[in-house]
Amino acid sequence: MSDGIAADRHFLARAFSNRSFLAGFAITALVAAMALLSFAWTPYDVTRLVVADRMLPPSAAHLFGTDQFGRDVLSMIMVGARNSIAVALVAVGIGMGIGVPLGCWAAARGGYVDDALMRLNDVVFAFPALLSAIMITAVFGPGAVNAIIAIGIFNIPVFARVARAGALSLWPREFVLAARAAGKGKAQITVEHILPNIASLLLVQGTIQFALGILAEAGLSYIGLGAQPPMPSWGRMLFDAQTRMIVAPYLAIVPGMAIAITVLGLNLIGDGIADTLDPKLRRRR
Repeated sequence: MSDGIAADRHFLARAFSNRSFLAGFAITALVAAMALLSFAWTPYDVTRLVVADRMLPPSAAHLFGTDQFGRDVLSMIMVGARNSIAVALVAVGIGMGIGVPLGCWAAARGGYVDDALMRLNDVVFAFPALLSAIMITAVFGPGAVNAIIAIGIFNIPVFARVARAGALSLWPREFVLAARAAGKGKAQITVEHILPNIASLLLVQGTIQFALGILAEAGLSYIGLGAQPPMPSWGRMLFDAQTRMIVAPYLAIVPGMAIAITVLGLNLIGDGIADTLDPKLRRRR
């Protein structure tokens, strides 16, 4: 146990010495803190319409201005952050929780099981998250839950392929052969030897899919398939702003920058983790 704790501390020390990871962590922590703060406090109530304050430019009273209904844009960005993070986080959890076991099982069994699972992955890949969301929405109606399901389903084959590729590269290795010679079954070897050695791959892929999940949620909300009013969403804010670009460009700039900065932070974290965990990818910053 102490060796594991020491290894974790060593990893954290190396990660925070990586400038990409440090910058990404700072950005992501700021966005996460903003989302958490919105549960307890926002400058203004995002569900309250104040027609007298509609389309106000950025000022001391409203740092990012107000929208066409008089709602404070900063407050909407804060609440929208928790919606985007929640959707992306749960969707990545679904993809990883189902895809990783499937990929490891395919690598361990091989043969027709491997072929069948990979062909099933190809079928799922043929329906992108947006198209899946449209089909799910046609049956169950629009909403954040359906967006999570659609993005999560699309993430399953992504993690399955990554887990399978990593596991296949490890099964012929000496330490796995030694474990098999010691009488361990495939399931035990997968849990004790395969998963710990592909954890870095899965962690990096997880940060990438998290960033893509933020973009996918924004895209689904933009076309009306994500979170529904009155719940604010960055994608819906962009949709509402597109007809007001001339008179109020800040309505599009602010949520657009929120999406871009969040995705940048997550990508920097993934880059830093890859450099930290894989000596071949480690670079001097």
